[in-house]
Amino acid sequence: MKLFELLREPRPAAACKLILAVGLLAAVTLWGLFCGDAAVQADFSRKNLAPGAACLFGTDWLGRDMLARTAAGLSLSIRIGVVTACVSGALALVLGAAAALLGRWADGFVTWLIDLFMGVPHILLLVLISCALGRGFWGVCVGIVFTHWMSLARLLRAEVLQLKTSGYVLAARKLGQGAAGIALRHILPGVLPQFFTGLVLLFPHAILHEASVTFLGFGLSSEQPAIGVILSESMQYLATGRWWLAVLPGAALVAAVLLFDLAGRSLKQLWAVTVPGEG
Repeated sequence: MKLFELLREPRPAAACKLILAVGLLAAVTLWGLFCGDAAVQADFSRKNLAPGAACLFGTDWLGRDMLARTAAGLSLSIRIGVVTACVSGALALVLGAAAALLGRWADGFVTWLIDLFMGVPHILLLVLISCALGRGFWGVCVGIVFTHWMSLARLLRAEVLQLKTSGYVLAARKLGQGAAGIALRHILPGVLPQFFTGLVLLFPHAILHEASVTFLGFGLSSEQPAIGVILSESMQYLATGRWWLAVLPGAALVAAVLLFDLAGRSLKQLWAVTVPGEG
């Protein structure tokens, strides 16, 4: 009974959900890394098998194991999401802090840049950047990085502006601390909760947009077992009753996105409980 009562408390419950989400995502990522060969291996003797005990996700028109292909695709999407979200988050932190700390001209330029990028739909801008860079892995990664930093940068800019007028920052100025010291010792720790929560919540957006662009044919090449490629190839077979080719990989993608969302919300809740008044 004491264990159940402990898990009802906000902090232990949030910590358990965060560990569960991160653990499952890490397990899928590692599993997919070892499924690379099985994901592309054709076996015509067992093609078009429905989901069953032998093949949990069935097989496709080439006899490839859809569970292995889904795991490999999710692993690739998660890795792309982690890399692009981290780079995009770092870009948002730098630009948001620069806008708030470097004066009116820097603030005006960064604000104009945010409005410029947010004025174009995400998918359209991502497609344009990906095509300009020759599509493929790097085209998708660069496109995601440059289309997902704006909202977080705007949030961090507002947070830094609020912290600049706080009592302890004003006191540090009067005590003679320099701008760099104030930024590193007082302002940066104050924005870390918002930064890390926003960073985790960038992951599902990055994964979904990578899958969407690849599904449309402007992202990863068809030779890679990416989720977008799997869903795109399965469209022509749905009318023949092979529903498992799209439904099961799509459900796995949704589950991965929900796990990232759970991790982000748990981290936000955990930080809010740990540091009262934040989040």
